[in-house]
This record gives sequence, structure tokens and C-alpha cells, in this order.
Amino acid sequence: LNVISHCARSPWFERTRNENSIYTEYASRLVLQSMGQDRVEEYWHLRKAVCLYDVPEKPLEIRGPDAVAFLNRAFTRPVDTLQTGRGRYGLLCHQAGGLVCDGILFRLAEDHFWYVHADAEVYLWLTALAVDYAVQVKDPGAWVLQVQGPRAMQVLDAACDSAPPQDFRYFHAFEGRMGGQPVYISRTGWTGELGFEVYNLDPGVDGPALWDHLLAAGAEFGLRAGSQVSMNTRRIEAGILNYPTDMDWYTTPWDIGLDAFVDLDGHDFVGREALLKAPRECRFSGFRCAPQSVAYGARLVAGGREIGRVTAYEISPYLECGV
Repeated sequence: LNVISHCARSPWFERTRNENSIYTEYASRLVLQSMGQDRVEEYWHLRKAVCLYDVPEKPLEIRGPDAVAFLNRAFTRPVDTLQTGRGRYGLLCHQAGGLVCDGILFRLAEDHFWYVHADAEVYLWLTALAVDYAVQVKDPGAWVLQVQGPRAMQVLDAACDSAPPQDFRYFHAFEGRMGGQPVYISRTGWTGELGFEVYNLDPGVDGPALWDHLLAAGAEFGLRAGSQVSMNTRRIEAGILNYPTDMDWYTTPWDIGLDAFVDLDGHDFVGREALLKAPRECRFSGFRCAPQSVAYGARLVAGGREIGRVTAYEISPYLECGV
């Protein structure tokens, strides 16, 4: 109750709440941890059919004539080549080379971007960096739904008021309408499964109506509501990282094997000088173990010596072991 009282609720909150729902906090928003459903059954429904998720990742809008120059300075990869209607995984580093946050940067227009980020003070960070640039950083009032699973594209076709683009590839995005409401749809997700995300373009969105529209459109394909119970298991299996559990302010991109998302030669960005000098060895790895209860933060010991700690853990129904 204390969490619910001070965290922002999604527009579709009333559609996921029941007497068994469990919530936690993420980016000052409520995140649906569980709806009280059987966790293994929910997992397999994601893997074999399709699930609808209320997720808390937060979009920020960056807009203005200096948007490209500003984002080139902020991100570890230049954004000049990012096309309108496309997204790209983006890292923010501070001056010491550690990670401020990670997320997806979308280009909605020539000087109009959204950065959909994890749980960190990204608004304060970008606002501080923007002092010398003609840009505005603000909260557009957007929330996100994810539709994930092998039947997701069938749901997309059924839910859009007009046909989605035929060549809708990973990290592509477009503006459309669902149930008469304006939305931004991206070919992205957090499960490693086929899927897409839906963002409201109108802060005054009728959330229950959009939720009901998606469930109705996806009914023949088995669409049903899911929670972090299935998402988290699947994302660990898929090797998808989470900020701030798997990485944080004191972790460099090198530490967790994100070298491909850092361009040291293409442009000057915050943290570049520190990353040039930082150790390049990756310190992050997945592992399997017996299917038992393992706490986040638990020590990993080999030969009587501590060699690391657990940043994320679930029991995998598919692998039949702990991951």
C-alpha cells in the first residue's frame, strides 16, 4: 500500500489489479510483479502464444534544433545515422566512464527524439548536460505496453486501425492508431521473443479502452495479461541486461560486454576519455546451476574464494535449471 500511494500508476492499472497482484517500484512508477498466476504456466504462454504486459520504462522527449549535436555528446554512439522511424539501443556514461543508464533512443522526426530508459535519474542528467544546447528535455506523459510471444505480429495486424508497415523489422517504429487512439509502435521488447511495444501519444489516453482493445484484437491468438514473473525469467535466459541490477553507475560498458555499443572513434562523448583508459576485460557472465532458491546479490564462491555475485536469478522451465 505504501508503494501504491506514492508511485505513478499506468493508464491501464485498473485492468491488471486484483486481490493477488503484487507491485514494486521502478523509475517512480508501479511495476506489476505478479498477478497471482501460475508462474510456469505464464512463462510457457509467453513462449508458445502471446502475452500483454504493463511495463514501467519511462520515455523522455528531447527536441530542438541542437537535438542531434546534444545527443551525440550524451550517447556513446553518434545518432546522426539514426533514421526517422527507427530506434537504437543507447548508453549514457558519466565522466568517469560508468553507466548513467541504458535504453532505446527513437527518432520521431528530424529534431524530435524519445529516450525510453530504465530506472535512473535520466531527466536530471540530460537536463544538466543540455545547458549549452538549444534543446528541451521533458516528460511527454507516455507509458508503454508490450505484446510479446510468437503470435505477436498477428495481434499487431488485428489491433491496428490501419495496416502496419509490411517491412516492420526489429527496432523499426511508426505512428498509428489502435481503437481510434494515437499510438507509437516499435518492434522492440524485453523478452527475447517476437514482439512489439505500444506507447500512447496522447497523455490523456483512455488506458482501459486501449487495454481492452488489444485483448479483444488478440483473443483469437490467445493474448492474455502477463507480469514480470514471466518477463524476468525469459530476459535472463535471453541474456538481456537490466539497469540497475546487472549494471549501475560504477559499471563501465566494457565490464558487461557492451563494447559494440560504444564508438570511440566516431565522436566525442561524455566519458570517452575515461573509457579509453579503462580495463577492457568483461566481468559479466551467465551461468547455470541446480534449480534452487538463490537470492539477488548472493556470493559466488569457487575454491573457497569469492569470484563474484548474483545480479539476477530465476529457475528456467525450458532449461530445467537455475539461470
